[in-house]
Amino acid sequence: MKVAVMGAGAVGCYYGAMLARAGHEVVLIGRPSHVEAVRARGLRLETRSFDVQVPLGASTDPAAARGADLVLFCVKSTDTEAAAAQIGPHLAPGALVLTLQNGVDNDERVRAVLPANDVAAAVVYVATEMAGPGHVKHHGRGELVIAPSRRSEEVARHLEAAGVPTQISDNVRGSLWAKLVLNCAYNALSAVTQLPYGELVKGQGVAEVIRDVVAECLAVAKAEGIAVVGDTGAAVEAIARTMPSQYSSTAQDLARGKPSEIDHLNGLIVRRGEALGVPTPANRVLWVLVKLLEGRQPSNRP
Repeated sequence: MKVAVMGAGAVGCYYGAMLARAGHEVVLIGRPSHVEAVRARGLRLETRSFDVQVPLGASTDPAAARGADLVLFCVKSTDTEAAAAQIGPHLAPGALVLTLQNGVDNDERVRAVLPANDVAAAVVYVATEMAGPGHVKHHGRGELVIAPSRRSEEVARHLEAAGVPTQISDNVRGSLWAKLVLNCAYNALSAVTQLPYGELVKGQGVAEVIRDVVAECLAVAKAEGIAVVGDTGAAVEAIARTMPSQYSSTAQDLARGKPSEIDHLNGLIVRRGEALGVPTPANRVLWVLVKLLEGRQPSNRP
């Protein structure tokens, strides 16, 4: 396949590099410093079992997506519509746009901008970070759950062959909500404390706060008519055990002075709760705390 990664952050770089290692033609579309590093020496993919330089393409221009069979759409949820509009003029009608993003409605938002394209949601379970320009570090997991589409089976076969466990599910919405619950449970707490998951859960009262956050999320999901996939309690417990050294994406954003996706995580639960008459006080507190910390970033100070 020819693969374009729109939004070449930690998630996009990991999956793009895995596909490139398997022989696919991959181009990363991202920021200039990252693109320059990749062009100069390839992408460094550091995992627990191997550490390699992966040669692949890189560009700052969304037009690099031209001719792609598959677009891994990995931008922040705050940038979804704008990024979809940037690549839209360059996509062939048969391209599959796979949304590998936090939140539960990005595929719908992309589909509204790209009605001529095949758009499918993906649920991402991976612990990864950018350790520097041209350097992605993998901490654990890596499986994908993707929605059915005309090309999903083909893409799933290629991902599996590249070492990425991939499942096609008719209830991706329920899987997206299951992932949202995990994000709401951990992201803000990791961001506020700047602690990785393994250390975070040792804190006094943390387990009880996570319990309250999860209960509110499930109550909102029930009111929405969403069948959340899996054993939520076991999944929440497993995060800290399987990704002990991982900082949440929200924590990484705040540490770098960047705006986070909190409006699409705990903030979404608050908004949906208000609309449905479901109280969400624990999620509201976490959402407000992260918004306050965003407001204290140096770039926002007078």
